[in-house]
Amino acid sequence: MFERVFADATARDWDDAPDGTLRMAVVGCGWQARAESLPAIATADYCTPTVVVSGSAEKRAELGGTYRVTAIDYEEYAAGVATEEYDAVYVATPNRLHLPHVETAARYGKAVICEKPLEATVERAERLVAACEEADVPLMTAYRMQTAPLVRRLREFVRDGGIGVPLRAGGDFTFPALDGERGPDQWRLDAELAGGGALFDLGVYPLNTVGFMLDTAPVSVSGETRSAGEAFDEVDEHVDFNVTFEHCVGSFSASFSGYPTTRITVQGSDGRIVVDPAFGAYENRDVTVDTDEGHVRVIGVGADETREEFDYFANAVLTGADIEPDGRDGLADVRAMAGVLESAETGRAVRLDGDRESGGPRRPRDRRT
Repeated sequence: MFERVFADATARDWDDAPDGTLRMAVVGCGWQARAESLPAIATADYCTPTVVVSGSAEKRAELGGTYRVTAIDYEEYAAGVATEEYDAVYVATPNRLHLPHVETAARYGKAVICEKPLEATVERAERLVAACEEADVPLMTAYRMQTAPLVRRLREFVRDGGIGVPLRAGGDFTFPALDGERGPDQWRLDAELAGGGALFDLGVYPLNTVGFMLDTAPVSVSGETRSAGEAFDEVDEHVDFNVTFEHCVGSFSASFSGYPTTRITVQGSDGRIVVDPAFGAYENRDVTVDTDEGHVRVIGVGADETREEFDYFANAVLTGADIEPDGRDGLADVRAMAGVLESAETGRAVRLDGDRESGGPRRPRDRRT
């Protein structure tokens, strides 16, 4: 089974070799869009940037020249300027601003790939998903891990019984939010814009990736948050949360301070998978799998996941294929994370009625709407 699953850890099982190229507008030109997403779109096989949207005249001039694209501001985007120049929209603004930009794309009939988490509150995420469904436009939540060939091989391995029955999973994503040139004024530390701190920004990675690998949805969640530094007065600096899946339990953590860590473990009745590092956009994955059948290690795969993400999206839009990490997938995770924050406030576990396909439960009340 090892040989079959991991023979080619870079093979795209979703690639239909579509004709044509998807023209993309990038809405929001912060660090991630400039450093990761735009270069990935520009070098992808099936899509290309044609429009950038930014509130900064300096960024518009720089990116318009670098990528030879039309550069417009947010008012022009909302008014429909340059709609004839793009087929799809990538939304990379702060969480609470996703909704209006996605609504604009849906209004003009454009496919959407929106950064995770989908929005800052459950209610706004629901409205975002509804806007795309009512306009009948494709919506993808930007979960690059789900498009990575190696992660997809691991899901296949688990689904085929490679580690027996999954019993426990763990994951940690620690990223020092204030290191380097990042100061306390960043939007990720603003509760209104972000919706949550380490949980929303980092904890969503192990939550979604483990759920994807196990091919199952959370049943209930519980958690605790804590913040020590003054910069984290509005959001959680650290979060530890437990997730009960249908046949497995998960224990996860995320932190905005501490030694950088990105790790996933999945333990089954007959084996174990460890991915370390697991989440960094530029990190080559180091995967070990141990079972009674033997030991396998895969090293040096995964550094092009952002490009995989956009090619996956473009392939689906151009061919009409189903999108796995769709809007309902992203909505389910926003609901689960809202449940973790609710549990942290009440001290009680939160039951999540429904499943990933239907977007999970409707939470009784958001902290902010």
